[in-house]
Amino acid sequence: MRRLLLLLLFASAPALAQVQVDHAWTRATAPGAKVGGGYMTIKNAGAADKLVSASSPVAAKVELHIHTNDNGVMKMREVPGGYDIPAKGALELKPGGAHLMFMDLKAPLKEGDKVPVKLKFEKAGEVSAEFQVGGLGASSMPMHGHKM
Repeated sequence: MRRLLLLLLFASAPALAQVQVDHAWTRATAPGAKVGGGYMTIKNAGAADKLVSASSPVAAKVELHIHTNDNGVMKMREVPGGYDIPAKGALELKPGGAHLMFMDLKAPLKEGDKVPVKLKFEKAGEVSAEFQVGGLGASSMPMHGHKM
């Protein structure tokens, strides 16, 4: 039985190591704001995978969203199937594009804080990330030391 458990542990370890989250960040929110965006780069060293959901204790729900241009009008909508992460490739979640939406925030996000997020992938399983909270109007975060 112990041998089987060790085999299962080693068989699942490579999948977890295939996905890496870099430069995870979010903006500070104004008092009373109920939503916030989350951004990051997901690097995939293995086979194609899919980010299917996310959760965080700072929000009632975390949704996967994308901005689209509909005849010159920018719209935001939830991505029901998740984000495809190409084999040996990367996906960047950024303002104005694909991003996470922290819905019904329990408290404002404050500059300098860190937001824990659990990302669920189809193949890699759950991956924990820590999002650095930048300034209220930040358009990006400095790219030093934010690997997960």
